Amino acid sequence: MLWRQGDTVAYGASFGFILYEDLQRAAACDEVKAALAAKISKESIGAEIDLVVSGNQPVKVMTYICDLTLFWIVVNLPPKSEPAVSAGCDRCCLEPYSINRDEQRRLSLFAALLLPFKEITYKDNKPKKIPIVNYIFRESLKRKASDAETVINIHKSLEKFLSLIPYLVSTEDVKPFEVDWGRELVDDSVPLKLRVLTGFILREIKDFWRVALLMSILLYPGDVDHTDDILNKHFQLDKRRDLFEAVENAITKLGLEKQQKLLAWQLAHPSGTAEDCLDWMKESHSKLVKLESGNSVD
Repeated sequence: MLWRQGDTVAYGASFGFILYEDLQRAAACDEVKAALAAKISKESIGAEIDLVVSGNQPVKVMTYICDLTLFWIVVNLPPKSEPAVSAGCDRCCLEPYSINRDEQRRLSLFAALLLPFKEITYKDNKPKKIPIVNYIFRESLKRKASDAETVINIHKSLEKFLSLIPYLVSTEDVKPFEVDWGRELVDDSVPLKLRVLTGFILREIKDFWRVALLMSILLYPGDVDHTDDILNKHFQLDKRRDLFEAVENAITKLGLEKQQKLLAWQLAHPSGTAEDCLDWMKESHSKLVKLESGNSVD
């Protein structure tokens, strides 16, 4: 019966219902929260959150959960973490959460939801520091280890994307640039270095590179817009959308995404011939053309 309030939250968000204040107060009371924490298994909570993330109104549902002060019942943390979790972190989790194909969409939304935790680590029985996102997936939500790995990889790629954005969108001759990673992998030739480092990011996170790029754009310094009107959120979002499209186009022009798909095919078909690969590329291109034609008709 206790988790029925979770159903109430989910249905309310999905169908646009407004929760009565009496219901909100009852759901948020300490007695109910204590009972939820004690009597509902983490597996059940994790399964419900999976359904929320995969549903049609994930942002609204998570907002309800925050409003009812249930976020920390859902996201249970280890006793000690570094740095300490800041006050209001649950609300921060919702800011980048409005991001998109089933499993990929699910993990993308989890990456956005848990973004405020990306720099926080903890220690188990060993001295090695472990991302707290790993704990949330495996211990708090009882989800697959591969889910945690994907989200952590997305988070790790954000700083790398942030360091390359100015060079990917620059229309001027760029002087040799320095980044804090990949120095030993390539020389200082700007076009070559930019291509190689961007390629490494795509190789690390594969189909999630657009998700990581979008989150990086949201984290990019506000003065990217060259305006003092930073309080105008719609203007900011429009500018950041333009920046996202510019970086996406720059990466597409590098041809790295096709190379990623080609590498994936080679790894999946180690005995495949060049002719087999060519047939696969033609078939993939034909499917893409049909899909784009269907979308244009709609």
